[in-house]
Amino acid sequence: MTHRIEQLESTLRREIGMLLSEGLADPRIRGLISVTAVKLSQDHRRARVDISVMPAEHGKNALYGLRHAASHLRNELGRRIRTRAMPQLDFELDESLKKQAQVLGEISRAVREDQTRHMDRLPGDDPGQQEDRAP
Repeated sequence: MTHRIEQLESTLRREIGMLLSEGLADPRIRGLISVTAVKLSQDHRRARVDISVMPAEHGKNALYGLRHAASHLRNELGRRIRTRAMPQLDFELDESLKKQAQVLGEISRAVREDQTRHMDRLPGDDPGQQEDRAP
């Protein structure tokens, strides 16, 4: 991948994020929406825009709203970014953050359970551990 393509992807990601933070009139687009990645196709005619939506229950509606607003967003991007041709925007829901949060939650739960188990055990309760006691 050339530096120019990486730069355009980064610029698109930043500008789409700014447009979303400014807000759109579509009531389906709710919650905290983050642009996690932008990937240009080989011919530069399409850009896949991965988004994350919090809370997750707003994800599908936000995705429908963004797909509906794609041409409007493309026109706005054309005003902000100087490029020969602005790619079509294809929005996709990025589930990786949700999965990552689930994994981190499971790890936290396991650590809490382990700490609780160790706190319940008193010194000397462990059969492998002998304390020196005077008779």
